[in-house]
Amino acid sequence: MGLYSRYIFPRLMDRFMSGAEFQQLREELLRTAHGHVLEIGLGTGLNLPHYPGSISSLRAVNPAPLLPDRLAERSAAAPFPIEVSRISAERLPYEGGMFDCVVSTWTLCTIPDPLAALREIRRVLKPDGTLLFLEHGRSEDSQIAVWQDRLNPIQNVIGCGCHLNRPIDRLITKAGLTITKLDRFTMESVPRIGGTMYRGTAVVRAPESPDAR
Repeated sequence: MGLYSRYIFPRLMDRFMSGAEFQQLREELLRTAHGHVLEIGLGTGLNLPHYPGSISSLRAVNPAPLLPDRLAERSAAAPFPIEVSRISAERLPYEGGMFDCVVSTWTLCTIPDPLAALREIRRVLKPDGTLLFLEHGRSEDSQIAVWQDRLNPIQNVIGCGCHLNRPIDRLITKAGLTITKLDRFTMESVPRIGGTMYRGTAVVRAPESPDAR
């Protein structure tokens, strides 16, 4: 890791993503988190204060040590045990069907192989488990999407692997998960090119329809 990616970029992002709108979105998403949870891309631990009391334990994967002092401070304040592994999400070291809930916030944009990571998420979720996701990605506005494509190579460099134009919903369904709720919106505090959001839940098995009974 270079000086920029190890020291400068993490501090910039930690400050930027500590903003009020980011914190509100985290809190709203994590209200339904419960049981044994896996978080993909823990980062500097900005989600930790927003987990509810229904959490039994949290395991997290973090491929790089981003601001370890801040992460340690936020982890120490959490009322549940936390175990962090320095690995990427494409190959998770957990047994199948292990987690009640998997959380991914502003993470699928940077994983080198997001489809592989999502397939691993599907594997480690319990049959009735839930993926909670909050991600930025490709806009439904064709004019915005064109600029996302044009600027993506630049963003990939200055954002340390971040992609502007990934179709998050299509990646999730292609991995074999079923989206049960999806909200599409644009953040007010972020330019539209990077603030086009996908928020929702996905499950391993599709809910049974009344006609199938």
